[in-house]
Amino acid sequence: MSKPLEGVYAALTTPFVGDDVATEKMKDNVSRLNATDLAGYLVLGSTGESVSLTDDESLALVDAVLEAAGPGKKVLVGTARESTKATIAFTNALPAAGIAAALVRPPSYYRSKLTREALKAHYLAVAEASHLPVLVYNIPQNTGLSLEPRLVVDLAAHANVVGLKESSGSLAFLAEVVREVPERFHYFLGSGHVVFPGLEMGACGAILAVADAAPEICAGIFRLFMAEKQDEARKLQLDLVPLNKALTETYGIAGLKCAQDLRGYYGGPVRMPLLPVGDQAKREIAALLGSMGL
Repeated sequence: MSKPLEGVYAALTTPFVGDDVATEKMKDNVSRLNATDLAGYLVLGSTGESVSLTDDESLALVDAVLEAAGPGKKVLVGTARESTKATIAFTNALPAAGIAAALVRPPSYYRSKLTREALKAHYLAVAEASHLPVLVYNIPQNTGLSLEPRLVVDLAAHANVVGLKESSGSLAFLAEVVREVPERFHYFLGSGHVVFPGLEMGACGAILAVADAAPEICAGIFRLFMAEKQDEARKLQLDLVPLNKALTETYGIAGLKCAQDLRGYYGGPVRMPLLPVGDQAKREIAALLGSMGL
């Protein structure tokens, strides 16, 4: 059974010129990505340096992506803030039309007090108040909090909680969740390392940082899998792993933006406190892209 949001999405970087958000560069990137088989785009995710943006900058980026996204391309928006009230307010400040879902990571500053009960109450309050469908976001490497699979299953019972982006890369997490959530629930992989095995185990797609630099490969894994060309999809997955590791683990967002620049997209600088990559890293990233024919 197909699901309305299934497929592979690029977790968009935020273009800066100097230290200013460059919405025209964002539109240019999205316009180029429209020619690929990506299902759509996530704006204001972790890859988009969302925690370093003001609300005004964030809203301007959303408007830019909505304007540039091609027909049929779906737009997801990261809306999390550190309080439930602020998360609801920012989510509901977004346009009601054109956005497929809000992606909400857990608050984490008071992590020692963010018990299962507190997180459940937070997400249910957001889901109840949001005019957009809600995707839960598990990214323990950034938040220091790992949502329990059982909590995700419980949240999935709410009609406005339509899915999960799971970025730890744990296939065990996937196995625990997919067997118990409703058929309408979307399970998105957030790690480029496990797209193919995750699809085999019941995920309906992925939201990936590496798709900014290698959209053809990322979308190709999904396309080939859906066409039942498992061997070809598996090969693309194996080809993707070294690049994904370099751009999401070794060098991070600065490395990803370097890869975008090398591929003719606009990556540009990161915003402090992040720092740019050095010349050696640029050479290694260029070599990886070259080895993949990119």
